[in-house]
Amino acid sequence: MLNVENQILDISETELLALKLCDNLKVGDVIMLEGELGVGKTTLSRLIINNLHSLNNIKRPNSINSPTFPILLTYDLNSYEIYHYDLYRIKNIKELEELDFFENIKNSITLIEWPEILMGISSIKKYYHINLDLFSETKRLLSIKFYK
Repeated sequence: MLNVENQILDISETELLALKLCDNLKVGDVIMLEGELGVGKTTLSRLIINNLHSLNNIKRPNSINSPTFPILLTYDLNSYEIYHYDLYRIKNIKELEELDFFENIKNSITLIEWPEILMGISSIKKYYHINLDLFSETKRLLSIKFYK
């Protein structure tokens, strides 16, 4: 499992790190992306989604948007799907249950922006926690920890 602590990365270094992460991902894996508004959670999600398409020999999507307003965007990789959530507007676990969230994560690779509502939930036993902080205009401080 990939663990990284406080690395300062530009966009090309972040893309390489995303590729390394994708090499380890499998169905059922959850990636929680935490950080302030505008720090690059969606950018990192986009890199992961594009890399998973490439690794599966599937054409990359024309665009990968933030799921802020729809809350969920999905990407089909033939043998499984990528679920990309933005939980910024979710207020409680009941809202997630109404979206079949806990069932969906079993059969997909799941990316979650703004995952704070899920931290410490016992039904998610293993996941990657990625924390992004602004270091400079072109660099981010990034940490990845795998919990199981």
